[in-house]
Amino acid sequence: MPRFSLRWRVALAMGLGSVLLTSAVAVAVWNLTSGYMLRQREQSAVRQAEVNVRLVDAALSTGSDGLTGLLTGLTTGPDSTVLLFHDGQVLTSGRQVDARVLPRRLVDLGREGTPAAQRLVVEGIPVLAVTLPIESTYGAYVELAPLVQLDRTFRFLSALLVAVTVISGLLGVALGSWASRRALRPLTELTRAASRIAGGDLGARLPAQTDPDLKPLATTFNATAEALEQRVRRDARFAGDVSHELRSPLTTMVNAAEVLRRRRVEVPGTAGKALDLLTSEVDRFARMVVDLLEISRADQQAEDPTSETIDLVSLVGNVVAARPGGPVPLDTGSPPPRVLGDRRRLDRVVDNLLDNAERHAGGVVRVGVFAHGGTARIEVYDAGPGVPPELRDRIFDRFDRGTRAGRRGADTGSGLGLALVAQHVQRHGGTVRVEDRPGGGARFVVELPEAER
Repeated sequence: MPRFSLRWRVALAMGLGSVLLTSAVAVAVWNLTSGYMLRQREQSAVRQAEVNVRLVDAALSTGSDGLTGLLTGLTTGPDSTVLLFHDGQVLTSGRQVDARVLPRRLVDLGREGTPAAQRLVVEGIPVLAVTLPIESTYGAYVELAPLVQLDRTFRFLSALLVAVTVISGLLGVALGSWASRRALRPLTELTRAASRIAGGDLGARLPAQTDPDLKPLATTFNATAEALEQRVRRDARFAGDVSHELRSPLTTMVNAAEVLRRRRVEVPGTAGKALDLLTSEVDRFARMVVDLLEISRADQQAEDPTSETIDLVSLVGNVVAARPGGPVPLDTGSPPPRVLGDRRRLDRVVDNLLDNAERHAGGVVRVGVFAHGGTARIEVYDAGPGVPPELRDRIFDRFDRGTRAGRRGADTGSGLGLALVAQHVQRHGGTVRVEDRPGGGARFVVELPEAER
């Protein structure tokens, strides 16, 4: 079951609290208002009925012949009804109602001399039935006062209270969302800064905070980020210094190895094999030092001052054409994608991908360059066995040589070529990944933001 985010949990909690509070107030208002209005209507109806029953009692005591007219005059509207239970007869005035629909107990109370009142629905109309005894005879006077207006008022009040409760809940959710967004803003800034640092931007910092609860967090985070940046810079400078100091003796070693390689035929047997191993390791060591210098230089440069608009098809074509060996098929799209970046680093990206395919994957099958959904894509297809899924992220780490880890030889590499690819691509705001090639092998895909035309 998916969990709501903290922001939505806070918003929903405030909305629920608002609904509960408003519901409690609405119930109290409903009970007080409806009870008061109903009591007022009941008291008014009872007082009017008491006045009317005295007139009827007086007419019955004097034996007046105008009883029917009197009852007609006592009705207060088209929906009101007056019923007189007298001498086994029922006289009705106003809206005609069958006396049998009235509760028998209500009529009996009036005949027994006990006043009573009860809310009823008579033939679809809500009424207040008031029954009073007639003192001069064993009879009962019943008056049905309509409650249509009061019922409409109750309906309107209930609808209004429900609407207010719903609106209060929605406002509570909105207020909770706004309040939680403001409360969680420092956490959002912390997440954004941490993501930037994880992405390689070691200069990311939290803004200064004036809140006493947030100031220690921002100070601690910034101090940690500063220490991490300084550590990375020191490590990069150390690697660069070491690599730079190794260049002079390495140059001597490479030249000596080249001389020995030319005299290889003069060194037979085990000594010749040892010479082959030595020269191959010197070559690998040379490539490693060059790659370390490149990485340390990239780590120490916070910004790229040499950005320019580059025709990616032309750049890849030049790199492919400059490499030794047979021609490599180059597929391009139209129009050719253009990117904003450092030409030297992008040259190195393409060259390292081609090197990787030729040294470790049976050679390059095809290279593609085209635009796709606002990004420029470089695809390098190789003829190797492919890359297992569990190694597809690791191969871009420094000094990780995948399945060749722990082995030595001319074709094992230093484990820095693809790391340089990932670093240069990331510095250009792009991504690199490896996929299965249709038909077998691997496909390395570089995606870079396309420059505006």
